[in-house]
Amino acid sequence: MELLKLLNLSEIVAQIACFLLVLGLLRVFAWKRILGMLDARKERIASEFKKIEDIRQEVERSRKEYQEKLEHIEELSRARITEAVNEANRVAREIRINSQEESKKIIDNAQEHIRLETRKAKEDLKESVVILAMEAAEKIIRDKISKDEEKKIISDFLLEMEKMP
Repeated sequence: MELLKLLNLSEIVAQIACFLLVLGLLRVFAWKRILGMLDARKERIASEFKKIEDIRQEVERSRKEYQEKLEHIEELSRARITEAVNEANRVAREIRINSQEESKKIIDNAQEHIRLETRKAKEDLKESVVILAMEAAEKIIRDKISKDEEKKIISDFLLEMEKMP
């Protein structure tokens, strides 16, 4: 109640009149500017949101492109690894075939060398046998054995020669 005593009706009416006058002046002179600034700010915020959304979409598109490129690179690397493994297998087969061919040549050469050495050894053996035969003939002649003994020795010798390979 004391508050009402402090308030004066003429002051209240004056304050309301001033408020309405300021409101009218603001509406005539500043309202459009304030609304324009608010609209401009609203548009600026909306355009910033649009830019952010565009950037987000661009980032998402770039991420997808990056992922696709990464997958493509992985596919290429797998293909190249497979190709390298196939090439290594092919080279290994070639090396194996070449080594088998070389080992066959070495074996063939060794067998030929063995044949030649065997032939040479047989010839040496024949020469030794001839020399032994000549020595035996010399002994026969020296000892002057009988013809029957001589024939027996020669036939035995010929039998032994036939048994030889």
